[in-house]
Amino acid sequence: MADPLIEAALEDCRQRMAQAVEHTKGEFAGIRTGRAAPALVEKLKVDYYGAEVPLQQLAGLHVPEARVLVITPYDKSSLKAIEKAVQSSDLGVNPSNDGSVVRLVFPPLTEERRRELVKVAHHKAEEGRVAVRNVRRATRKDLEALEKDGELSSDELERVEKDLDKLTHEHTAEIDRMLAHKEQELLGG
Repeated sequence: MADPLIEAALEDCRQRMAQAVEHTKGEFAGIRTGRAAPALVEKLKVDYYGAEVPLQQLAGLHVPEARVLVITPYDKSSLKAIEKAVQSSDLGVNPSNDGSVVRLVFPPLTEERRRELVKVAHHKAEEGRVAVRNVRRATRKDLEALEKDGELSSDELERVEKDLDKLTHEHTAEIDRMLAHKEQELLGG
């Protein structure tokens, strides 16, 4: 009787932890490494006729050269709003607008800026690890409720907690691997 309940709880936990890792991966993609990449701006919120809209819904993004990102608005009237959103972002890049596209030229990163971005990456990684641990805590609470209701023996709970710890470790280790890669990208150039 308890096994399907345990499996369901663990599968839900596994999926939610994987989502936390994916979210962290997306956060890392938004950290600039000196190279132009659409991921740096696609989630940028643009004030489009009073609504906050992600840039990727308003414009095409492409990288003609390693340090150049070109934003082509689908609606030319959104050009100024896109330019303003880029200026007020933390990208540290001045957009240039030729009347039909917005061009972003990414300067090489200074050593100081690289170190700041490494700190940002560490912060994002910690947020990801906290999210994974929160999923673990919530799943454990659900399992304890099953034990309290008599659906789960204390031995089963102990066994499942080991599985939970293993899942937590796997997902936090994945975040740590992604962080190490991002750090190498930032400091290695």
